[in-house]
Amino acid sequence: MTLTPYVNFNGHCAEAFRFYEQHLGATVGMMMTHGESPQPNPNPAWRDKVLHATLTIAGTELSGADIPNAEPMRSAYLTLSVDSDGDAERIHAALADGGTVFMRMQETFFASRFAQLRDRFGINWVIMHRRERPAGA
Repeated sequence: MTLTPYVNFNGHCAEAFRFYEQHLGATVGMMMTHGESPQPNPNPAWRDKVLHATLTIAGTELSGADIPNAEPMRSAYLTLSVDSDGDAERIHAALADGGTVFMRMQETFFASRFAQLRDRFGINWVIMHRRERPAGA
């Protein structure tokens, strides 16, 4: 059994997945447009929009599509646990560009870097570099 998050975009899926590929080291697995589907879409304006796409990010598959009238995520977050404070800062800067920061990048009792934001594509993210646990803890 596997669990794959599926995110919907209102016409920006390809742009978002290419952005994540560039800035998060993700890999686009497949991307099919409505125009490539064997079942034609009755709306010609959606011919080049994404019918289904997959992206592997940090070993996890994320699926997505363009859906008319899709609304941004509101109460769910994709969490990126990164290997260094520098990675957290770099990724935060990329995702925050054009987005909305809910909790600025900061140190917390559980993480040396932690932030929450919504990127310009409407996807909510938590970025975290967990604190090292002391030996024997």
